[in-house]
Amino acid sequence: MKLDVLNRLNAARISREAAILVTETATGAVRLVVEKDGYDGDPLAAELAERFRSGVSGMAGEGRYFLTVQLPPPRLVVIGAVHISQALAPMAKIAGFDMTVIDPRTAFATPERFPDVPLLAEWPDVAIPKVGLDPFTGLAALTHDPKIDDGALAAALKAGCFYVGALGSRKTHGKRLERLRGLGIDDGTLATIRAPIGIAIGAQSPAEIAVAVLAEIIGALRSRGKAAREAAA
Repeated sequence: MKLDVLNRLNAARISREAAILVTETATGAVRLVVEKDGYDGDPLAAELAERFRSGVSGMAGEGRYFLTVQLPPPRLVVIGAVHISQALAPMAKIAGFDMTVIDPRTAFATPERFPDVPLLAEWPDVAIPKVGLDPFTGLAALTHDPKIDDGALAAALKAGCFYVGALGSRKTHGKRLERLRGLGIDDGTLATIRAPIGIAIGAQSPAEIAVAVLAEIIGALRSRGKAAREAAA
C-alpha cells in the first residue's frame, strides 16, 4: 500500500470517517474511497454505496476487486436517564453500539441506575461537545422536557447524525417542530426526526419501547444515505 493511501486511511479512522480500500485482484493496486469525499463518478459507485451501508467487506466487480470496508464504531447518545434508557443500555451494547447517557437531573443520572454506562449529569449543551456528534452517531431524546431535549436535537440534526429520534405524541412533536424552526432548522431537516420514536410494534413497557427504538436505530444505520441516493438517481 502506498504511503499516501495509508496516511489518508489513518486520518479517516481518527476522524471517524467511513472508507473503503479498493484492491484490484489482478494487479494488487490499491486505492482509497472516503465516503465524505464523494464517489458518484466511480465505476463501482453502486457497490460502494451498499458496502458503506452494510459495513461488509468482499469481492466486487465480478471478482475483479476486493473491497475492504472501514466504518467507525456506531455510537448512541441518549438524552434522558429514564426507564427506557435503562432498558436500552444493555440492548445497545449487545448490538454493538457505544452508548452514552446525558441528563442534567442528578436524581436520575446516577451510576447506580446506569452501571457500566458512560453518564454525563450535565446539560446537553455542555455534555455534547465532550462526546461529539457525527454521521455514525445516533441520538435519542427521551426526557419529554423541551429545555433538555430541544438543544440536543438541534445539535444532532446539524451534525448529520444517522438517527435522530424523540419521544412524544404527534401533538407533542408538532409543538417541538415549531420550537426547532425557531432555532433556524429548515423543514426538510426537521422531517428526518423519528417521532413518535421507535418502530410501530405497539410497545407499552419501557423495555418494549427500548426494543422498538433500537430496531429503528439499526434500520437507520443500515440504510444511511439510501434515500438521498435514490432521490438523486
